Amino acid sequence: MPEQRKTHEEILNRLNRRVRTFYQCNSVLFQAKSEQELLQSICEILVAGGELRLAWIGYCEDDAEKTVRPVAQAGYGLDYLARVKVSWGESETGQGPAGIAVRTGKACCVDDIRTDPRFSTWRVAALERAYASCVAVPLIAYGTSQGAVDLRGTLNLYSAECNAFDENTIEYYTGMAASVTYAVTALRSHLAEDLTYGVTTLRTSDERKRAQEELRRSEAYLAEAQRLSHTGSFGWNVSNGEIYWSKETFRIFECDRANKPTVELVLQRTHPEDRALVQQTIDRAAQERKDLDFEHRLLMPDGSVKHLQVVANQPLAAIVTNANACLRWLADEYSNIEEGREAARRIVRDGKRAGDVIARIRALVRKTDTEKAQLDINHTIQEVVLLTQSEAVRNRVTLRMELAGDVPPVLGDRIQLQQVILNLVMNGIEAMDTVTDQPGEMLIRSCQHESDHLLVAVQDSGTGIDPQNLERIFDTFYTTKPQGMGMGLAICRSIVEAHGGRLWATANEDRGATFRFTLPAVSDAVTTDADAAIMPDHGTKTG
Repeated sequence: MPEQRKTHEEILNRLNRRVRTFYQCNSVLFQAKSEQELLQSICEILVAGGELRLAWIGYCEDDAEKTVRPVAQAGYGLDYLARVKVSWGESETGQGPAGIAVRTGKACCVDDIRTDPRFSTWRVAALERAYASCVAVPLIAYGTSQGAVDLRGTLNLYSAECNAFDENTIEYYTGMAASVTYAVTALRSHLAEDLTYGVTTLRTSDERKRAQEELRRSEAYLAEAQRLSHTGSFGWNVSNGEIYWSKETFRIFECDRANKPTVELVLQRTHPEDRALVQQTIDRAAQERKDLDFEHRLLMPDGSVKHLQVVANQPLAAIVTNANACLRWLADEYSNIEEGREAARRIVRDGKRAGDVIARIRALVRKTDTEKAQLDINHTIQEVVLLTQSEAVRNRVTLRMELAGDVPPVLGDRIQLQQVILNLVMNGIEAMDTVTDQPGEMLIRSCQHESDHLLVAVQDSGTGIDPQNLERIFDTFYTTKPQGMGMGLAICRSIVEAHGGRLWATANEDRGATFRFTLPAVSDAVTTDADAAIMPDHGTKTG
């Protein structure tokens, strides 16, 4: 039992660190003013996350040795980079992870530096500094003129543990490397006069806009995830006292985003009875450089009280809650094993859902194919209603469903379509937030549309939409919300259109708005073929 509890704690801590690192890196991608600042900050954040012993970024030179030259580094044993030579060519010094990653354009991992023959050239120096495994992820961006390379390099990460980089971890760092590449190309396009390392800048306005849009899209997804889970994130540079809050954190503390986040502001919002505890916890975290992990109350200006849980910047609140509950049950001498199992099942379910959402978002951004399967749209709607029920109650909104029983199945990506419905429902709830003369009402309907489509409608009784903006609201970065980013509806339309459907909005006659989308139905023939394809083969009978 203690071993299981320790394993669960390690998994939870790793998830905490990784999410915190992701948010901090995303912030740097938008705030860095120079390429060198960006690269150095990324390395420092990755090492500070606690999973890596060394992180460095190398750029490929076009010299005779085809050198991979370190341009940013952080961690333990920085003299290692001065002692070793790394190449992206075919020579002996190019047979390691960095050289292979550059030549193949794919991440290259060494699970055990002690035994992997590809690392023999650098083994002694690496083991002296307790490096046990490593991975190199390519940083490559192509220009517009006949495949010219604008950026060629690698993100190189070292761990003190063997087999530290499994498939999911490599995918995580590969996505991060792609974001760094976009950020570097965007910086170079704006600061051509500051070019270093002899790399050609992006020359077209279209590519500049595309790089900027990818970065803004990334931040929009993060903001949307926090908005849906009512979970804020923050970053705290203990050395200089600088604090960063996400938009959702400002909302939780009910502070204007024009205010600069400070420890004093946190204490000002803290309930008087809890201020001593919070101050002691903050002081201890600053001295010991450990994660914050505690609960306290906030006293808001209107006299209301909020209960706040600070869990190492963990935005996946459901996973944290279930993991902590599971640990409590396991620690109890008279624990209910079945309750513990059920909490563990919810952890797996929520973790898989989070992973699925991230994977689908990445596929959408990259415009790659996603896995589509036959699904019941009514069941997908019901899942969303369960997810949003607490938010509706909190905002005094009544959710009703009118789901036709004869709607045909659709061929689609369940997670992406769920995100579309979720976004439309949450937008409707927010639209009714300012309506005070009557309780909010939302109706979600499904029905057959024409002969070969189905239709889903989300109707609210909120403030409505200006008829002149009924089409503009789907434009990227256009928003009617004071703190909106203008990405949610644009992404929803992209998802629906990728499924062969159409999404549009109309103003209601009395108040509010209705969002409708259609999807092509799966024909009976296709359904029959699909059912036959999954039936077990019981053999052929002849007579």
